[in-house]
Amino acid sequence: VQLQASGGGLVQTGGSLRLSCAASGLSFDAYVIGWFRQAPGKEREGLACLSLSNGNTHYADSVKGRFTISSDSAKNTVDLQMKNLTLEDTAVYYCAAVEARLTTPQAMAVMLTPHGMDDWGKGTQVTVSS
Repeated sequence: VQLQASGGGLVQTGGSLRLSCAASGLSFDAYVIGWFRQAPGKEREGLACLSLSNGNTHYADSVKGRFTISSDSAKNTVDLQMKNLTLEDTAVYYCAAVEARLTTPQAMAVMLTPHGMDDWGKGTQVTVSS
C-alpha cells in the first residue's frame, strides 16, 4: 500500500484548502482511508475517514461541519476539503489506510485513531497564518 498526501500550503485564517491522498496497491472494495494531523508537541489526531467500499464516513467532533472527506475513483484519491481554517489547524497532515470490511460508526471511530490504521503516507504541511 502506498499513500501520498499533497495539497498542503500556507493559508490565511478563514481560508480553505483541499488536501489529496493518492492511494495505490490496495483493494478499493476493502479499505478505509483516514486523514490525521499532528501539530508540534501534540499527539497525532484523527480527523476523518472514509470507506472505499461503501462511502461511509466518520468525523472527529473537532472538524465536523468544517472538513469534508470524499473519494475520487477516477483519480484514486481521497480528498479532505477544509474550510474556515484557524491557527489551530496548523499541523502536518497525513493520510493512512487500513483494510476493513466492517464500517459501522463504532468501527470507523476505532479506525480514526493512530493505532487504527496500518499504512501511512508522508505528511503535507498546512500552515494557517493570521
